[in-house]
Amino acid sequence: MDELEERKIELRNHKGRMVRHYKNKEYIILDIALHTETEEELVIYKALYGECGVFARPIDMFVSEISTEMDLENSQKWRFELI
Repeated sequence: MDELEERKIELRNHKGRMVRHYKNKEYIILDIALHTETEEELVIYKALYGECGVFARPIDMFVSEISTEMDLENSQKWRFELI
């Protein structure tokens, strides 16, 4: 099993807990949903700042590694880190 698959499993067990985006914003994982047409897994998460918007992102993107060009200020390796 590769590292991304391990991160997906960990994320599925992380409902109701916090994550930090590489831009240093915090969110709470609400649930994992299935796209009705593609059956792609989507992470449903809520911002813990501002108007506390609710968002959905494909799980593959959610657990992805970021490029160094995307993150010049932070040493975070992943798009979202589990807190």
